[in-house]
Amino acid sequence: MATYKPRVISLTKRPGQTFGFYLRAEQSEEGHLIRCLELGGPAELAGMKDGDRILRVSGTFVDNLNHSEVVELVRNGGASVTFHILDESSYKQAKALGVNLSDPQSTPITNGVAKEAPKPKLCYLVKSSSGYGFSIRSAAGEQGVYFIEVIPGGVADRAGVQNKDQLLEVNGENVEKSTHDQVVEKIKQAGNDVVFLLADEETKKFYENKQAKLSSWSATVKYLPLQPRIIKMTRGSDGYGFLLRQEPNQIGHFTIDIDRGSPAQKAGLKEMDRVVAVNGKDVTNTSYEQVVDKIKQSGDKCCLLVVDKDTDQMYKKGNVPPMLFWEEMNETISPPSYTEAMKMSASSQEKKEELKPKLCRMEKTSSGYGFHLNGIEGVCGQYIQEVVKGGAADKAGLEDDDIVVEVGGVNVEQSTHAEVVEMIRESGNSLEMLVASRDVYKQLKAKEVTITCLLLEETTRSQHHKADTPETSKKNQNETRPVTPPKAEKQRTASVSSSSSEESFDESL
Repeated sequence: MATYKPRVISLTKRPGQTFGFYLRAEQSEEGHLIRCLELGGPAELAGMKDGDRILRVSGTFVDNLNHSEVVELVRNGGASVTFHILDESSYKQAKALGVNLSDPQSTPITNGVAKEAPKPKLCYLVKSSSGYGFSIRSAAGEQGVYFIEVIPGGVADRAGVQNKDQLLEVNGENVEKSTHDQVVEKIKQAGNDVVFLLADEETKKFYENKQAKLSSWSATVKYLPLQPRIIKMTRGSDGYGFLLRQEPNQIGHFTIDIDRGSPAQKAGLKEMDRVVAVNGKDVTNTSYEQVVDKIKQSGDKCCLLVVDKDTDQMYKKGNVPPMLFWEEMNETISPPSYTEAMKMSASSQEKKEELKPKLCRMEKTSSGYGFHLNGIEGVCGQYIQEVVKGGAADKAGLEDDDIVVEVGGVNVEQSTHAEVVEMIRESGNSLEMLVASRDVYKQLKAKEVTITCLLLEETTRSQHHKADTPETSKKNQNETRPVTPPKAEKQRTASVSSSSSEESFDESL
């Protein structure tokens, strides 16, 4: 049951600096939005995310104020301001349910007592020799089909079905406007097992009063007999101890060859688990290479959301995303405070990774340099994405999410996306870039260190990343250990491109 608990984030800025984000009011969106986070800035380090909504500024509830009033509150707060933040999906859900976000607990109130909002429920039934153990009825002149005569101890009863529950969906298909006979036919066609989306009287009335639509996105999955599993691993001396593979004619990424006694096995990972999310990010429609990179970038700890074959089939039958389980499990968990985030950022990988940038030199091939330059049009801060395996950029040492600091010896941290693209184009057939991994960049900025080639100190020319650096041994692109993924051939047109946001009025804070 959703309890919309805001995160409390305190930001401090130095004289002449900003908090590192833009406060925006967009026509197509409700609320005061966090946008264009400065890489390594106070806001990003504290855990603010793009699309977050600001609910309070130094204790003042601002969701009902206009944009200029909120901007003034932040500016008048001085060098230190405390924000109450709600993530985008929770904010939209709370608005749809009519939750009173000005309440300190941000939960619906009933008779003066805080109460969680009711949810529709997903129930999975497997037919026995005596059937499902329920009957359905529909009233003449009224829409909707309801359960009656639910047999105590029967299949439906054990699955969580109750008398007077309204049937909303059958295997992911909405039946609210279907006739009694049509619903009966759909249940028969489902075979020996079926997933229902149901709402009891309290839930139905709650959503009607809020004029919100009942759907599986807001449902609880606690009644489902099979659940995804959260796998929390700490990297060992030999990695996590499993292989990641894409199976022919199957969508998704599967775990195989789990080493006995490895961190993966100890955490509960099993053969042919499908990886749904990496560190809370859905990877269902993500490329193999990107999933491997996400696991690599996790550092020494990684959290996977996985489903076994039976669980996967049940969720697919109901057209239910397994991420619904993750959201329900984590909806009341708050991220670390600003102080905690700063400590984690300062200590993360510091012992095993030198705080130095990389000087990458490359020669353009017939297919280009082999990377995409990402950024927001008109906003400073550019980073590398979609590095083509085996391409010039890859051989030179560029990696996804590297932050671009210099191009041809010129600092571009304050340059716009268009300006950096033009500098790359004007470089001709040779390109030299000073870049830093996201973690190194954040730590150096937190220490107020200017990032230049001087940080490379006595590093010799041969130690810089070059396009002719010998490649590591290649393996099959569809099977690798995520901790040390091999160079895999990947067909993609190499280019330099951008990601831009729609234009709107905003304020840098």
